[in-house]
Amino acid sequence: MSLIYLDNNATTVIHPEVANAMQACHQQGLVNPESQHQLGRQARRQVEDCREQLGMLLGLHLSDIHADHLFFTSGGTEANNLAIQGYRLGADAKNRLVISGIEHPSISTTAQWLQSQGVDVQVVNTLTNGQIDCEHLESLVNQDTFLVAVMLANNETGVIQPISDVVSICDRLSVPVHADAVQAIGKLDVHFRELGVGSMTISAHKVHGPRGSGALITRHGHAPHPVFHGGFQQSAVRPGTESVALATGLTTAVSNYLGSKDDHASKLLALRDRLEAGITTQLVNAQVLGSDAPRLPNTSNIAFRGVDRQAMLMALDVAGICCSTGSACASGSSEPSPTLVAMGLDPELIEGALRFSLGIFNSEPEIDEAIERICAVASVL
Repeated sequence: MSLIYLDNNATTVIHPEVANAMQACHQQGLVNPESQHQLGRQARRQVEDCREQLGMLLGLHLSDIHADHLFFTSGGTEANNLAIQGYRLGADAKNRLVISGIEHPSISTTAQWLQSQGVDVQVVNTLTNGQIDCEHLESLVNQDTFLVAVMLANNETGVIQPISDVVSICDRLSVPVHADAVQAIGKLDVHFRELGVGSMTISAHKVHGPRGSGALITRHGHAPHPVFHGGFQQSAVRPGTESVALATGLTTAVSNYLGSKDDHASKLLALRDRLEAGITTQLVNAQVLGSDAPRLPNTSNIAFRGVDRQAMLMALDVAGICCSTGSACASGSSEPSPTLVAMGLDPELIEGALRFSLGIFNSEPEIDEAIERICAVASVL
């Protein structure tokens, strides 16, 4: 039985062109970019070329002394931690952090830890369609707020958040907005300056790049304080030897994906709609969550009412279907999804919800086979 991989929001397989670009870095013998000899200078040029190319692709202001910043990190989790904790360290007397109730664990768990350290953490309510309640957000943002964190698109439901409304609310009090764009890159038009946010995170392995590579992007003059110390790399905001190969992998992956973004989006949307229609037509207890809101083209969270999600996940694994019960960073937990709980859904829907996330290497025959296997499993549980 062939495996059908429908867990691309957890990670994607690395693209051969990305792997080749990284291998070329290793074969060239590129060394520490901080070294002053000619091999070090060559490595530095490669890293800075990657930084500039990513900046151009993602809409950073690069042209003068007021240029935006891009800090390479080990991924989205580190980048989100650097933003949340780093801005807290530079917040002076301000002590309020506002986050949405549907954030990735790298933000929500960091916020919980900061709360234990005395930070006033406020959580924005979520509507049943999966979007945040902007009226509630407006009531929470005040002069004591040092940051508002709202993701661009949810990793579990795919629901796209009203980030322009969030920025508009926060601008009235000059409160910066941090946006986790990890799932959105390549699936939405993401232009950093046009978003109006103060900072944004990206990750390579969601767009067929290497795991362990990401970036925190910030506006000029809005760099966070360092969270750890030990060197002067990347303006000492993110110290540590930069990996030329990982920076190259991230850049190549983003460049390749954005180069075919419209074709990818069209294909993924057609496959997602085919999957959802095939399942909901055959199973009366199946319901697509977040379908009343704009969503990413590749993400489908389907609740099988009356079915235990963990039992179905294991049964689907046996049937050769790779999917998940929510965020991969919390997949070892048997607790219900915080995102679906925040949406105020019927507990029976939450208990039966699974996430299917498609990738560019999926095909129509694969989706048709997946429909058949999923419906067969759900019918006997």
